[in-house]
Amino acid sequence: MNLKQKVYQMFILGCEGGGYKTALKNNLGGIIFFTHDIQSTEQFKHLINEVKQFGTSPFLSVDQEGGRVERTENIHNGKKYLSAKYAFEKGKEFLKNQTQEIAQELKSYGINLNFAPCIDVNTNPNNPIIGERAFSNNPDDVIKGEKIVSEVYRKNGIIPCAKHFPGHGDANADSHLTLPKIDLTLEQMGNTHIKPFKACAKTIEMIMVAHLHCTCFEKNVIPTSLSKNAIDYLRNNLGFDGVTISDDMIMKGVSDFGSVEACEMGIRAGLNMFIYRNSNPETIEIIEKIAQKAMSDDELKHNIEKSYEKIMKLKSLYIHSF
Repeated sequence: MNLKQKVYQMFILGCEGGGYKTALKNNLGGIIFFTHDIQSTEQFKHLINEVKQFGTSPFLSVDQEGGRVERTENIHNGKKYLSAKYAFEKGKEFLKNQTQEIAQELKSYGINLNFAPCIDVNTNPNNPIIGERAFSNNPDDVIKGEKIVSEVYRKNGIIPCAKHFPGHGDANADSHLTLPKIDLTLEQMGNTHIKPFKACAKTIEMIMVAHLHCTCFEKNVIPTSLSKNAIDYLRNNLGFDGVTISDDMIMKGVSDFGSVEACEMGIRAGLNMFIYRNSNPETIEIIEKIAQKAMSDDELKHNIEKSYEKIMKLKSLYIHSF
């Protein structure tokens, strides 16, 4: 595997824009599917089989939490899964059974990675982005919910991804539209928002890092997704050894930092993978430019090598066509 292919392995792209087919031939790490990609069961299975023809063991991923975030809603004929909050309130058995239903559905299409569970602690009742996506406003309940959901996905051969580190629950703005600021001390974050991540750090396979400005990690305005302090804390203080992945890099919370520049910052900070909701020429160009820069940048190259090892280790455990 050459350096450029290793850089491609660090990206998960959406189908919109069409560049994903060529990117898969260059060893793209994976594809993320959205509601507009999933119009019928047969069409979606055909799309996934097409992706497999182009790529070598890609992550085939989706955001399927239930409730507001349910990508297969077009093929459910009006049936909806409950969001994390309401499923958790119905009891552990209900949550376990619903997650089993979601896992079996995703598995039947060929999905091997779900960006769930959402383990934010929803402490701000006016939070515009989390709300019912959180199991609870109590970190101990969130820990219980994470354990149930992640175990069910794992048993079904689907990689769970805990999100959004270090915790989106206190935000008062939507990171799709701006960079929310969370002005809590590290002790406050640790006692509440980071607590569920600490609880699962030794067992969870992948953690999504949020686009938040957490002043406990960075005095300057830097998103946690690009913050070495935040990612080092996750690694060194919480003991997480799996794959770190960004939230969607198209979101305004991070896109204002520049395209190539933001990815470079993320790699230097220790981020292993990036999500882009599209695969248009501009997105492909970002990957190509990072690969080109890494040729003559030892630090960048070293971090890419480390990320590649983590990604391939995770794939070897879950993706049977590997």
